[in-house]
Amino acid sequence: MAKREDLAIIRSARAGQAAAQLALGKRYLFGGNGLPQSLSTALHWLSRAAQQEESEAWMLIGSHIPLEVAINSSSPFDLCIWYERAFDAGLMEAGLVFAQLVLTSRDPGVLQALRSKAIKALETVAHSGVAEAQWLLAQHADSATSEVSDRVRIATQATGNQSEAKTEQEATLEWTSRAANAGVMQAQQSLAQIAWEKADWPVFLERALPLARALSEQYAATLAQLNVPSETLARQLGDENLALLIRTAQVLQAGEVFDAAEVQQFLELAAYGDDKGAQLALGLWFARMNSDGQRLQVGSGSANYKKAIRWLTLAGEAGLADAWYALSRIYLKSEFSQRNLVDMQRHLEHAAEMGHCAAQLECGLSAWRNRRETLTNDVRAVYWLQKAAAQGSSEAADLLAKIADSAQPAAWAEAAQRQLTREQSKAHPFLAARIELATLFGLSRPEALLLDLNLADCGHCLAVDIRSQYARSKRRLILIQTGDERQALSRIARLFEDVDCGPNGPEGNYRQRLYRFKAAVPEAAQEADSD
Repeated sequence: MAKREDLAIIRSARAGQAAAQLALGKRYLFGGNGLPQSLSTALHWLSRAAQQEESEAWMLIGSHIPLEVAINSSSPFDLCIWYERAFDAGLMEAGLVFAQLVLTSRDPGVLQALRSKAIKALETVAHSGVAEAQWLLAQHADSATSEVSDRVRIATQATGNQSEAKTEQEATLEWTSRAANAGVMQAQQSLAQIAWEKADWPVFLERALPLARALSEQYAATLAQLNVPSETLARQLGDENLALLIRTAQVLQAGEVFDAAEVQQFLELAAYGDDKGAQLALGLWFARMNSDGQRLQVGSGSANYKKAIRWLTLAGEAGLADAWYALSRIYLKSEFSQRNLVDMQRHLEHAAEMGHCAAQLECGLSAWRNRRETLTNDVRAVYWLQKAAAQGSSEAADLLAKIADSAQPAAWAEAAQRQLTREQSKAHPFLAARIELATLFGLSRPEALLLDLNLADCGHCLAVDIRSQYARSKRRLILIQTGDERQALSRIARLFEDVDCGPNGPEGNYRQRLYRFKAAVPEAAQEADSD
């Protein structure tokens, strides 16, 4: 409860007396005499006193009112003048708050001149050794460099000197290094990011390893209580720290000598932080293999496939194809007690469906090796090999060239198409469509006349198999490689929809179809017979 003396000061302060406003601000600033300590209330009365030119008021604001209180006031930008005056009077901490208020302001009313003075104040505070100012200056080094460049350009024009200002990148790096050396975590993370982008691994470890160790110690107790990934832990760590942990573990693993337990701690912390990349890396770590499924000798101890499967499954469910591929390699291992080829194939196809190139190649090879077990396995092989070849797999492309043909126009069909008149095409639409199909995909005359298009069109390829009606033929696959080929085939296929393409259909048997062909285009038929 306010005492009588305090009530008198309050009445005088409300009446506009500068001395009373200063006194009331001091009492709220430090508390006591029946009034509670309240920095926001103190700022209110000290600001009113400062407006009446009470110099002690702005000195108290500059030395005791932090940025958090100032920025939450009703008009934080109006307070800049008091911090500026306190800085001009020699208070370094006031210069830092002044610069923070100006440089973080989104008010379009902030004048360029005020920003320039804020940069100069920040430079002064940073040179005095204040780490927070050094980091803030690193973030705004472009403005500082611009100011220096302007001054140098003016000096050069006036005196003819050829001195040059530091580049923006050099200035940023200099102040970031100073802040990092002073212990600012964000600056250390920034330098680690720069080293990562440059692939400078010694410098990266120099900056990142202490941070990763500090995070591991900080969250060790939390980690011991978790059984499943935690979104709360993910929010506490943040994306930058999660990336830092994973990258540090990766760089350590790439070295010749490292602490295996430490690497595992980093990966576990990031994995429990619900980072899918860390879950994949941790699963591979427990499986003692890389993403290609190759065995790695990591530290001491053997692979723990039970833990590996747990983390790889989580990563796969989060959308990582590499995790499903790794799972397929685990279920294929002879030393794994729960080895299961069915599960292996299921995980392999899951990875292939998600676009994993090696999985697509493996699915294609597996289907081709087992083509005699199921008739359509060769079609499945071509499908997966096409997918893998499209991603640059030379092995898939080479095998694809051996087991499937590319679409090449047939000379006999081109000659027949030239001789086929519009009236004949209308009179024999099925024959005209079959000749066009042979022109597009290089079918032989028996293949063109007997092909059941309803069964042959597999979407990605054409399965040509007329052995049931023409025993001398062989089953073969023709690739559908372009959009024009796909569009033409779909158009022709619509003509044969709900049509029996067999000998009991409207086209008749092979003898009848061949007779109709020779009657429609006798010259082309004669050329085909001679060939």
